[in-house]
Amino acid sequence: MILLVRIARRNLMAKLATTKMSSKGQVVIPEDVRKRLNLKPGTQFVVVGDADVVILKAITPPSMDEFDGLVAKVRSQAKTVGLKKSDIAEAITEVRGRK
Repeated sequence: MILLVRIARRNLMAKLATTKMSSKGQVVIPEDVRKRLNLKPGTQFVVVGDADVVILKAITPPSMDEFDGLVAKVRSQAKTVGLKKSDIAEAITEVRGRK
């Protein structure tokens, strides 16, 4: 069953489909939704549940370029605050010693 719903904030039309949960807790994402969102077998999701609402958010790992950009940003921030590799090693040693 497909329903059309107007999403007020974005003024978009979204297709909603219904599905059922199996006795094992499995939910099938309808084929048209999987195709539209390019979801493949093995795709991981963050699941949020509150009251009577369940939200699935696909987790997409960053590309290598995005990852390299994040590493560069972190290194820049560490340099700005004067963080050294030895500081990190000391922090690791300290935390491991607490166990």
